[in-house]
Amino acid sequence: MAPHLFDPITLSGVRMRNRVAVSPMCQYSCENGFATDWHVVHLGTRAVGGAGLVLTEAVAVEPRGRISPYDVGIWSDEHIEPLARVASFIESQGAVAGIQLAHAGRKAGTARPWEGGGPLQHGGWKPVAPSAIAFDSGYAAPEELTRDGIRCIVQAFAASARRAVDAGFRVLEIHSAHGYLLHEFLSPLSNRRGDEYGGSFENRTRLLREAVQAVAHRPLFVRISATDWAEGGWDIEQSVELARELKKLGVDLIDCSSGGLVPGAAVPAAPGYQVPFAARIRREAGIATGAVGLITEPAQAEEIIRGEQADIVLLGRELLRNPYWPIQAARALGQRLDPPRQYLRAY
Repeated sequence: MAPHLFDPITLSGVRMRNRVAVSPMCQYSCENGFATDWHVVHLGTRAVGGAGLVLTEAVAVEPRGRISPYDVGIWSDEHIEPLARVASFIESQGAVAGIQLAHAGRKAGTARPWEGGGPLQHGGWKPVAPSAIAFDSGYAAPEELTRDGIRCIVQAFAASARRAVDAGFRVLEIHSAHGYLLHEFLSPLSNRRGDEYGGSFENRTRLLREAVQAVAHRPLFVRISATDWAEGGWDIEQSVELARELKKLGVDLIDCSSGGLVPGAAVPAAPGYQVPFAARIRREAGIATGAVGLITEPAQAEEIIRGEQADIVLLGRELLRNPYWPIQAARALGQRLDPPRQYLRAY
């Protein structure tokens, strides 16, 4: 029988109580990369609300890899303890704690959205990228990474993964989407290198493959942008081939998003608009996938799982609006998902 949204799923020995995951969402609420009480409450509430997997926001593997100065970091052992508080509470509520490891590349050093976004006017830093091509007008041209610099990036992912496991996270996700560093290497629109990290498909995917191999942990997810939505850029055909290669390296699930590499891309956003990417990668690469993007209704999420278009659904904004969506969705679908005992009187 086809699985249901509230059936458990096990990946590399880690069992999630259902197929609803909290998508990584930046909170811009740190100082020097340290997680705070905000993160315990924000992520912990979604665990209380019934999600099977709770992923942190993008967590920077080095200081210059932050999107903003207020991002969470994991480049130091000192970051482990506050992150461990977050993971411990998530797990205490029956959810699996996951963490997204990231590097912002040429999109680093921006202001928080509610402070205008865009490049920092003061207190910024020199971003790095595969090639010295700025993201947009007003952004600084990044420094092109040398081979030694690339090796340092790989080492940073490896060290951050070890810290994440020490902090108690059981699922690790590598962020290779939305125009950040690893995605920048994948796309020919941002990668104009002439060495072994540029040019051919094999070369452009090399850094991501090296990062995956360096992160010696399972289960391991990789988030990709399945298409740049731009002519001459990364596309779904390359994404399918990449997924095949990542499966060989032991990746458990491809988290299928899109876009973010270039400004002004025409993205046809609509309910479930990225689900076909998850379905195609799942079918053609033979690997588990996650569907994300404007998934808001219980019946919609159920159909994605029952129709075997994806193995999990990741919700973002809908879980910001309603952290108890999983409990309410289960009831709407006639399935059982008990709230915490402290909340039983409300049900």
